[in-house]
Amino acid sequence: MGKITDTVKFLLILNVLFFIGTQFTGGMADRLFALYYFENPNFQFWQPLTSMFMHANFFHILFNMYALWAFGSPLEMRWGQKKFLFFYFSAGLGSALIYSLVNYYFFHAGFDAIEALGGSATEVWNMFNNTLSPGSYREIPGIDPGLLERSFSAWNVPALGASGAIYGVLVAFGIMFPNVELMLIFLPIPIKAKYFIPAIILLDLVLGITGAPTGIAHFAHLGGALFGFIMAWYWKKNSFDNHRWN
Repeated sequence: MGKITDTVKFLLILNVLFFIGTQFTGGMADRLFALYYFENPNFQFWQPLTSMFMHANFFHILFNMYALWAFGSPLEMRWGQKKFLFFYFSAGLGSALIYSLVNYYFFHAGFDAIEALGGSATEVWNMFNNTLSPGSYREIPGIDPGLLERSFSAWNVPALGASGAIYGVLVAFGIMFPNVELMLIFLPIPIKAKYFIPAIILLDLVLGITGAPTGIAHFAHLGGALFGFIMAWYWKKNSFDNHRWN
């Protein structure tokens, strides 16, 4: 895992440039480039793509870029530039799709619950639109606070980061190199990729279903992992010819 390949290097540079640039824009860059729920007025059609290059803080981008280098370079060497680039962006966009669908479910679950109490659709829309603080929600008697929190968060908390695409890369690495032993900072014992990667995906699934307040878009991770698995499994199963991409 020592060599950095050309496409991975390009993606690293692009992410770092985005990160540096957003440090001088306040919240403007987040409003323009992070991924908002698609019924929110802040949503723009380019956000599923641009959100892949946005990061919340230094450690967010550090861990994502480390994973891109460590797991993406072996895949690019195996697949070639064009195929890897197609895979990376497909996993990232797939992540945005799954994340948006899950947000649709949670938003409308809360919306319908409020409307069932007698509020008009216009009143409910205004209630969501006036909840401007990310992560905040309004308690309403008769409705589960956990449902309201997830519903309001789905509406007004944007997603950002390369994590969806990175999870696709992780899954593909596990499929292509299942017996490679990984040494991690927080787990100082070697563990094979085929055990470690399913474990962290299972953890994301549990945290996503339970709604644990981690501040992480777990379903975006799972979406990237799902699309990454489908593509990598199909290519490996069918011995995809790399020459069609180069």
